[in-house]
Amino acid sequence: MREYLLTLCITAAVTYLLTGPVRKFAIVAGAMPEIRARDVHREPTPRLGGIAMFFGLCAGLLVADHLTNLSEVFEKSNEPRALLSGAALIWLIGVLDDKFEIDALIKLGGQMIAAGVMVVQGLTILWIPLPGVGTVALTQWQGTLLTVALVVITINAVNFVDGLDGLAAGMVCIAAAAFFMYAYRIWYSYGIEAAAPASLFAAILMGMCLGFLPHNMHPARIFMGDSGSMLIGLVLAAGAISVTGQVDPDLMNLFSGSERNSVHQMVPVYIPLVMPLTIIAIPAADLILAIVRRTWKGQSPFAADRGHLHHRLLEIGHSHSRAVLIMYFFSALIAFGALAYSVNAASMWIVLSVVFLSAIGLVLLLLPRFTPRAPRWAEGFVPPRYRRRRAAVMASEEETAAPADEDEERVPVGAGVNGATAIGSRTRTR
Repeated sequence: MREYLLTLCITAAVTYLLTGPVRKFAIVAGAMPEIRARDVHREPTPRLGGIAMFFGLCAGLLVADHLTNLSEVFEKSNEPRALLSGAALIWLIGVLDDKFEIDALIKLGGQMIAAGVMVVQGLTILWIPLPGVGTVALTQWQGTLLTVALVVITINAVNFVDGLDGLAAGMVCIAAAAFFMYAYRIWYSYGIEAAAPASLFAAILMGMCLGFLPHNMHPARIFMGDSGSMLIGLVLAAGAISVTGQVDPDLMNLFSGSERNSVHQMVPVYIPLVMPLTIIAIPAADLILAIVRRTWKGQSPFAADRGHLHHRLLEIGHSHSRAVLIMYFFSALIAFGALAYSVNAASMWIVLSVVFLSAIGLVLLLLPRFTPRAPRWAEGFVPPRYRRRRAAVMASEEETAAPADEDEERVPVGAGVNGATAIGSRTRTR
């Protein structure tokens, strides 16, 4: 575990330290597109954050290769090299898109080629466990098609959800944390070394996201762009493929005891089929809804619009930060709920807890006007906007001896319908 933590910290540190210089490079290179109709931000913001994330990935793999235990992953498996090859290709395509806005079909072709490169080097699905059937071995073509499909779907799901500051990086970090716990348990609890590459990929992915998030939280100073969203989507898919298609369920020796106990014990075998779906459940749902919505309107499935889930949260009255936190909440609920169920499928408390937390989430969705405020003792740990708002409210109360309306505090008198635009421009000025 210590080597995983070291790899995670090194990856996060390299990503964090490089993001500042990458931002300056993006400004000089002109990777600051004009504001589009579907954009939420009010000022041109540099992209190319994926450059820092890619070098963080390289640093994590390099460090892991020189550690005592993790170096065995590189000796016994070719999957880390396959990941690096596919990541380099998809990252290069993303960089070109951030700068020159390449066609969507070209990006799709590049995604398929990157997935094919990983398949050729051994990162592919060899078999899948099916309930009631058992382990089904796949032919080479079946494994290749299934692997490419999973990679492309995951990349585009993450890319679609990258619409608010800190949203994609935070959701992928949550998914990577849940997936790391699952893969680590498969490795150490059952002694299956084939799960070690997936654990390494998840730890590095967490480091990439954690290192980039401080620069990308609202108001973002830099966007990851397609060079970052497609990269973390590919790394997430690589971990899912490694566990789903490389770990042999028969090695778990779960067929013992009564039939009921065997059913409960077989849950970890079938969870690889569910876990890749749960960790991208919300992005995948957003992707499917977008395709259906655009096709129904007679538009291209690749045509951009403002109908994504995070856009709808903003439309019903949630603030930018609140919409992101709500998406975080439901992502964590789905991912860690599936993880808890894989550990103890017979516990009814897990189901009841998920239902209770889902009810809390629905209540949060119905309270868009509620503004959370940090307590005094926690003001040093929250973003400055919460501290400024509290200070402004207290100053206004002292002057007027009456409760201050938060909307009147934030919107100048006479701002009219353009008040929101003025607020957005002011908060993004540095």
